[in-house]
Amino acid sequence: MTPPLLRPPAMAAGADVEFFTRAGCPRCADAARFLEALARQRPGLTIVTHHVDVERSAIERLRSLAHERGVAAVAVPAFFVHGQLLVGFLGPDSTGEELIALVDAQPRGPAAAWTGGSCGVQPEAACAPPVAPERGTEPVVVLPLLGPLNSTQVGLTAFTIAMGLLDGFNPCAMWVLLFLLSLLVNLHDRTRLLLIAGTFVVMSGVVYFAFMAAWLNVFLLIGVSRAVQIVLGVVALAAGVVNTKDFFAYRRGISLSIPESARPGIYARARRVLYAPGLTTALIAATVLALLVNVIELLCTAGLPALYTQILTMRALPWWRYYAYLTLYNLAYVLDDSIMLGVTLVTLHHLKLQERAGRWLKLTSGAIMLVLGALLVFRPAWLAG
Repeated sequence: MTPPLLRPPAMAAGADVEFFTRAGCPRCADAARFLEALARQRPGLTIVTHHVDVERSAIERLRSLAHERGVAAVAVPAFFVHGQLLVGFLGPDSTGEELIALVDAQPRGPAAAWTGGSCGVQPEAACAPPVAPERGTEPVVVLPLLGPLNSTQVGLTAFTIAMGLLDGFNPCAMWVLLFLLSLLVNLHDRTRLLLIAGTFVVMSGVVYFAFMAAWLNVFLLIGVSRAVQIVLGVVALAAGVVNTKDFFAYRRGISLSIPESARPGIYARARRVLYAPGLTTALIAATVLALLVNVIELLCTAGLPALYTQILTMRALPWWRYYAYLTLYNLAYVLDDSIMLGVTLVTLHHLKLQERAGRWLKLTSGAIMLVLGALLVFRPAWLAG
């Protein structure tokens, strides 16, 4: 049987991994050793090696793959996995994990990513990360949960925080907590207020995380499908139009808000929290209220997390990093709730969401959804990082 790394290029059509390398490239040697170990762990994995320094067809194929994905410069080592081109090799714990994630996830649709640690394709070329506009370079920062990030991923981190904050400031997500706090301040008991309202905030974040994890797994399962991108983009555009309309005609006509018919039930459950006979009963009631509210809120909040998770799955990341980004998103999502809880805890004053503020929040959310929806429909590559 032909060893996995020596299979001829003619077999590339059925390969799980196409590996582009050349002599005199230390990063290529590191990558080859990693692939050899991976092939031993997974005997069924098909790996085809292309030597760009001795095979004219190999360099032509690499340039063609790079051109199709908007990459001006080509370098080695490079890996072509299920439609994704990954350039550079930093080590088993970074690029190696990304490769394994690509092999396991089997994404669809063309994309490219730069990890750093690459050499030029010519034998005399220097072995330094080539300049690649709009692609990642060497890791530049290490963050909790997320580990080492390159410049592209730092941008994704900032985008994650911004989206989570925007989602959390949705009027649908704020008014129930404000109503609950307005009831709890009447107890004049900061400890009880903190425990009950804090339970509500934490459970809201947990439920939202589970909801987003479900979206993530759906998109990972179906891959980066152009049809899904278009459908989701059109839905986002429609939701953006409705939210923008609410700035000018608040809650008139079609509106992505909690239905009026559901409000009496939510009010009643919030009062049950206040008048619960014991602290344990109150905490259970607050948990149930958080579950109920988040289910009802899906109508007006589903757009942003669905958009975000679709954009997230367009990146070739290890599985654990997807969930780290979801955790970061949800921490940002509950930050505004935590601030409102803290202010109420200190002042014991009633807080209220004014209609004017609600209008501006709707307009901001609508504008973001319009932009992201349009990009998903017309320029999805801009979101792929």
